[in-house]
Amino acid sequence: MLVILNHRPNPTPYTSLLPTQSYALIPTFTLSSGRTLTSIPVAYKTWGTLNASGDNVLVICHALSGSADVEDWWRPLMGPGKTFDYRRFFVFCGNVLGSCYGSGSSLTVGEGKGERRWGPEFPATTVRDDIRIHKLVLDALGVNSVASVIGGSMGGMATLEWPLCTPVGYVKNIVPIATSAFHSAWGIAWSEAQRQCISADADFKDGWYDPTPAGQPRKGLATARVVGMLTYRSAGSFDERFGRRKQRAGMGKKVVTASKDSGLLTPPLSDSGSTDDTTVFLDSTVEESSSMFSAQGYLRYQGEKFLARFDTNCYLHMLAKMDSHDVTRGRIPSRMDDDYDITDEDLKDVFKNVPSGALVVSVGSDVLFRPEQQRQLARCLPDAKFVALESDDGHDGFLLEFEALGRLIEDHLREKLPHFYLKDLSDTAEHIKVDERKDSVFGEAEETF
Repeated sequence: MLVILNHRPNPTPYTSLLPTQSYALIPTFTLSSGRTLTSIPVAYKTWGTLNASGDNVLVICHALSGSADVEDWWRPLMGPGKTFDYRRFFVFCGNVLGSCYGSGSSLTVGEGKGERRWGPEFPATTVRDDIRIHKLVLDALGVNSVASVIGGSMGGMATLEWPLCTPVGYVKNIVPIATSAFHSAWGIAWSEAQRQCISADADFKDGWYDPTPAGQPRKGLATARVVGMLTYRSAGSFDERFGRRKQRAGMGKKVVTASKDSGLLTPPLSDSGSTDDTTVFLDSTVEESSSMFSAQGYLRYQGEKFLARFDTNCYLHMLAKMDSHDVTRGRIPSRMDDDYDITDEDLKDVFKNVPSGALVVSVGSDVLFRPEQQRQLARCLPDAKFVALESDDGHDGFLLEFEALGRLIEDHLREKLPHFYLKDLSDTAEHIKVDERKDSVFGEAEETF
């Protein structure tokens, strides 16, 4: 298939946040559902140089509301001398189908629709579809094999599917983080709670709202994001961070700004700060009240901030994609439907050709992807290693415990892929603080307040 690189797609209200990403155009692509799409854009970013063998490739998979910009949501892990050292590796991250950040979605123009966007008619896609379409891009870039696939949460789902959706041996190693072999009933229930928030907003209009930050069902999406944020953290982290403290005066006036230089959203400044950046449209519904608790203000702020950077139909699409995740689907011949219990034996059979020596990372305080789900992965993946990441931050721990996670992954890569570390590059490494924290525009983690 002739994949067109350096494609220039029609912009969406959110692609301006990623002015330096690249695009490929896939002429035709058949989804897992059997639906065939044409002229599908795929947004992606790369770092480093592909070697002559085409095998020094790290594929990084983003989470639900993330993007192809790994430097945004895993910044302390990216760069010379860091875990994802693009002097050694060719790093690739593709934006998944259904996201609002450039790949085919409800915001892109559908075939046979003139200039009209897909809207809610964009067909359902799966994690497997993302792997297959991203591999087409890798093929066009000259990639022959992948050294390791790494990702957390929904990105961890993709990490598990990469060796299952590609020829045996194409992927040499995987690092699934804070994820599971199939989305649990608990996870599906939280997805449904968020869908209910959105559908209850009269401005949703069955998905036919004006697809701009100002025109979408703002109350519904903001509330859904608040619900989601509660699943990303733990009770202990909220108690330690907020306690029963009241909201500080003036916090309700903070807004999100867009950097004139980068086009990226930046976190609000402190009360005494100032900026020359341009303000992004954002409702100021966080009431300034001495009776408001700090935890309330935090959640309201995060709900409103999300409105400036994510689309409602895309959010619903991504929730459904996660709900559909099940590595055994269609791979256990005796199973004809989804109404069955998945056993360790089922998973061992599905994973039998996955490269041995996976690193499975868990977060002990995670209430969304519980540690027993990662322990099951470690039992069923060939010769896998289980590591528990110490963090009180719940599911978001994999996006916040940069120093510990980076050390775990780098040690693992050095052990499993030693030939990529034969050249000493220490004299050219840049000194970068490894525990740096940055408010993420595109990731799940939100470090404001």
